[in-house]
Amino acid sequence: MSADATTELPIRLLLVEDETKLALIIAKALTAQGYSVDVTTRGDEAYALLARPGAPWSLVVLDRMLPGLDGVTVCRQLREAGNDVPILMLTALEAIDERIVGLDAGANDYLPKPFALRELYARVRALLRAHRPQVLPRDVVIEHAPEHLVVGDLTLDVDGLVAFRGEARIDLRPKEAAILASLMRQPDRVVSRWTIFDAAWGDVDVPSANHLDVHIRRIREKVDRPFDRASIETVRGAGYRIRGDGR
Repeated sequence: MSADATTELPIRLLLVEDETKLALIIAKALTAQGYSVDVTTRGDEAYALLARPGAPWSLVVLDRMLPGLDGVTVCRQLREAGNDVPILMLTALEAIDERIVGLDAGANDYLPKPFALRELYARVRALLRAHRPQVLPRDVVIEHAPEHLVVGDLTLDVDGLVAFRGEARIDLRPKEAAILASLMRQPDRVVSRWTIFDAAWGDVDVPSANHLDVHIRRIREKVDRPFDRASIETVRGAGYRIRGDGR
């Protein structure tokens, strides 16, 4: 059975996993179950995302061994900050003591690797039931409002596929607009490749890293170089970010 059929919007999950192949498998599998899945590969980035006011995730699938901050530290710091988002921790460490460390840090459940996807689904459903995610009444209609993003003097009309540098109009292709939007929603923050992939390609086959680099280069050629700007920065090994001043 897929994610709760009574919800009008898909339940949003955050997957924190640095093994690229495994992250892709889990993300696709959970998406097929009806969830909306965001992916990040670093513990410090996961903590920064979850610590933001109004963070939208109903559950976190968190690997124990991560770059930046390990999963146990992420979990402990979230709990110390008063964040009670349900956390399902994944680990390749089989020792019982290792699992106890994670549970004592605040994880709600533990799933050792390797695991069957059916068990992952069941544990996710159990945690979501226990924490009673908000369900919208069926008669509530959510209207889509056009999204306009502003960073410095750069403005983006996401649906209109057009950006502006001051008064200068910049026409964009759909994926260019989606990639730029994913950066502009988090100015001065590193946005992982996985987050950008999800924003621009969704649940279809994820492109190669080089494919994303090509799109980023095209965006820079449209929104930065003609205006003598360098607002879109590459953070080697982590992703991309856009400067908050737009410059």
